[in-house]
Parts: sequence; structure tokens; C-alpha cells
Amino acid sequence: MPEAAAGGSLAVIVAARNEADRVGETAAALRTSFPGAALWVADDASTDGTAEVAMAAGAQVVSRGRPHGKGANVSAAAEAALSAAPPPRLVLLCDGDLAGSAAALTPLVAAVERGECDLAVAAFSRRVGGGFGIALGFARWAIRRRCGLETAAPISGQRALRVEALRATLPFARGYGMEVGMTIDAVRAGHRLREYELDLSHRAGGRSLAGFVHRARQLLDFARVYVARREPRRANRS
Repeated sequence: MPEAAAGGSLAVIVAARNEADRVGETAAALRTSFPGAALWVADDASTDGTAEVAMAAGAQVVSRGRPHGKGANVSAAAEAALSAAPPPRLVLLCDGDLAGSAAALTPLVAAVERGECDLAVAAFSRRVGGGFGIALGFARWAIRRRCGLETAAPISGQRALRVEALRATLPFARGYGMEVGMTIDAVRAGHRLREYELDLSHRAGGRSLAGFVHRARQLLDFARVYVARREPRRANRS
């Protein structure tokens, strides 16, 4: 059990929207792997009872009356977690649809606790669903262009990081641009990022109309992050 799992030193923040059928199992797996950690669920105005299921599983829920998108909602939950007493030293971010596979996230926290990196990102060892890779490829390209980092899992929501790295990346980029923006901001602030392949599973979109609409929205948010994080123009010194 990593030292970071001790009570008061780790906060776990779960991003969820309409995940009532999975968030309870996700929370239970996290409770088992990180006993004593503060568990928060960032509920983006779910309409299926996600908040109620999360509270029944022992999580503190941060939710607002209308959807604000993943980045804004997780930012609000992160600010709440940082305001708690005692404040955490490490934070684990994950998605609410991991279900029982959330128990496999312990290596991320352990890596940060050991000092291997300041931000540990999970790469899924098994690919499930997905489209043609356009949005994913753009995310990799945007990160490489903006901070020089090559990534295998640029949009993974499963991340453990030191509080100092978290503060350097808040508030998160809007919507689905959260992870791309976080990576760029953390690297630019001098924090070390490493990726770890883990056996995780989640609800993946396929090559359906809904899946393509979802990835189009992702791509738009990634593009917004890319534009917003362009280097400021240098003054002409001649």
C-alpha cells in the first residue's frame, strides 16, 4: 500500500456525468485501494441519479444545477478538495466509468509518492472502442507543439499528481480539453510527467453517430486548448 493512501494525504476526485450504473462500483474500488483517502465526485449535473449513488458510496459530491463540462466541474471539485482540512499532498483524478478496474490505479499514486514524477498518467493496456484516431492524434500533436512532450495517452483522465502540480494547472481547460491543457501547463511549469500502462477498462464510444459526435466535440475542445496556449509574441527588440 503506498504511503500516499494514508488518511489526510490523498484526495481522489472522480469525474462523472450520468454514470449511475458504474460510479458506485468505481467508488467502492477506490475505497478498497485507497482506504482513508478523501473521495470526491465531480458530478456534471447528471440526470440519472449519479450524485445519489456516489453519496451512498461515501463520496462527497460537488455538483451544480446545469452542466459546465468536465474541466470546469473537476476544477470546482479540486478547489473543494484543496480547501479541506487537512489539505492533501497528492491528488488522484479518474473517470467515473472505470467500475472495478479503478482498483488498478495504485501504481500512479505510488509512482508520484516515490518521486519518479510529479504527474503520473495511466495508459490503457487494452484498447476498447474508439474511432479513427483523429482526435487522439491531434491531442498528441498539440502537446508536442506546445511543450515538446511526446505522449502515448494524451487524453487519459486517470492521473495522480502532487498538489504543487495540481495548483499549476488550475483552473483546468474547458470541457474535454482538460487533460491536454493540464499536460501542457504542468510541463511548462517544470513538472515531470510519466506514463504507466495499466489494465483498466471504461465505457468507450464506438464508430456510431453518437461516438463520432463525441469525438468531434473533443477535437473542438483540443483545438481551443492549442490556440489558448500559444506562446506570447515576443516584443521586437531591434
